[in-house]
Formats: sequence, structure tokens, C-alpha cells
Amino acid sequence: MRATGGWETWNWDESLFAGTARYYEQGRLPYAPGLADALAGGLGLDGHGRLLDVGCGPGTVTLRLADRFGAVVGLDPDREMLARAARAAAERGIENASWVRERAEALPAGLGSFRAVTFAASFHWMDRPLVATAVATMLDAGGAVVQVDAPGYRSGELPDERLPFPPPPDDALDGLRRQYLGGDRRAGRGVRNTSPDGEDRVFQQAGFLPAETVTVPDGRIVERTADDHVAMVFSLSSTAPHLFGDRQADFERDVREVLARASPSGRFSVRLPDNVLRIWRLPAH
Repeated sequence: MRATGGWETWNWDESLFAGTARYYEQGRLPYAPGLADALAGGLGLDGHGRLLDVGCGPGTVTLRLADRFGAVVGLDPDREMLARAARAAAERGIENASWVRERAEALPAGLGSFRAVTFAASFHWMDRPLVATAVATMLDAGGAVVQVDAPGYRSGELPDERLPFPPPPDDALDGLRRQYLGGDRRAGRGVRNTSPDGEDRVFQQAGFLPAETVTVPDGRIVERTADDHVAMVFSLSSTAPHLFGDRQADFERDVREVLARASPSGRFSVRLPDNVLRIWRLPAH
């Protein structure tokens, strides 16, 4: 039985991440320092070939991997995300990156072939069978598709330990979301209360071999400020700025009050989880 407002009945629209790009880099948690090395080791990269990062957002992973390829291409349907990605590339002096405004469902979109195709916290928003089938036609010989698990946490899932500052008040912030936007989790113009799983099955049905898994260790304890958490909230599709209309300032005020009650110093501690790479390859012919 499908859940009411589940992912199966949800339809994408262009407002999904509208207004979130400006909050992304400050709000989202960082990836593990060894991410690029782990990917290079898992794929045997030598600095050549091309990378396609699908659903690249502001280029966080695309630019992290840019020096491991001859060229990298970030693809995303959100214009503001791509503008920020291009700006970040210019600021860092990265000259081998290009950006394409397009949905993943339009692939292969005349983009050519790639040594690797990555999905970093993006595949679950797509027509997964369609996209998996498309990228299977876009790989160089020996190429691979890689899903990069985004760094996330829930304070209740972390080990019971003493940290320098309190954990973020996740449950209280979610309650505030419900107070303003209702019980359903908003996603663009619709609602989406569940998220799909079973990616390995999807890729195998598209002709790939079973996934290989590479764990990228992290475990750092990072300090987060109230401003960081406000940015995190507004970087999420379920609390994207446009959803609040003229009540965005009221919502931000209430978010800051919740944060202040949880930590009067305005500082929070988070232990970062390991990142996980899942790698799919095509059978050798």
C-alpha cells in the first residue's frame, strides 16, 4: 500500500529548490576530507577522462573532484544553483568545469561519454529507471556510475557521548515546519512524505552489475552556529524559502528562538558520519 503523498505519486516541478541555492554552502554539512581520494582509488582515476555530476546543485561535489578528471560537467535544472557553481569555479581558479541547465530525464542530451557519472543526494528526485538506463549508454569502456551518500545526521542516531555543545534541536525544528506548512512534507508545488530506496535493483535492471561499496571515513566533530542552522533549514526542499511566502521572516524568527532555547550560546556540536560511495559498473564485453 502506498503512503499518502508518497514519492510514487509526486511530480517534479521547477520550484523544488527555488531560493535555496544561496543557503546551500553554509547550511549543508561538509563531505569527508578523503572523498576525492576514495573515488579516485575506487575507479582507478588518472586525471584523464570526463565526469558528469547529475543534479550537481551549486557544484559541491563537481568541484571537489575537478582535479581528478580532464573535464567535469555539472548538470542541474536550477538556474541559481548553476550560477553559484560557476561563480565558485571561477573563485577557485577551476577552468575545466562546465555547467548544463537540464533535467536528468533529458539525458544523454548530446553530452557525449564519461569516465564517471555521479549522483550526490540527487538520484531520489529523478525518474530512476529512465535515468539509470540513459547513463548506461554514456559511459566510456570501464566507466562507472557512483552514488555519493550526502553527509547527514539525526542527533538521536549519534553515539551517546559528551560533545562541546548541545546537539541541534531537530525534532523541535521539524515541529515548527509542521506548524507553518502542515503535516505533509512539501516538495515544490506538491507533497512528498516518503523517499525511494532500492537503488541497486534499479541499476541492475538497467544492465549494471551489483553495487560495490566504499566507505569514506569521517567522524569529525564540527561546531555549527545558529546562522548555519538557519541556512540548513532554508537549503532544504521541504522548507525552501518560497514555501513561506510573506511569512518567511516570521518563520526564521521562530527558528532562531528554537535554536536559542536549545543552546543559549548559539553553538551546536555535530559528529559527522562516514560517507558511502556505491559504485555500479557495466559487465565487460
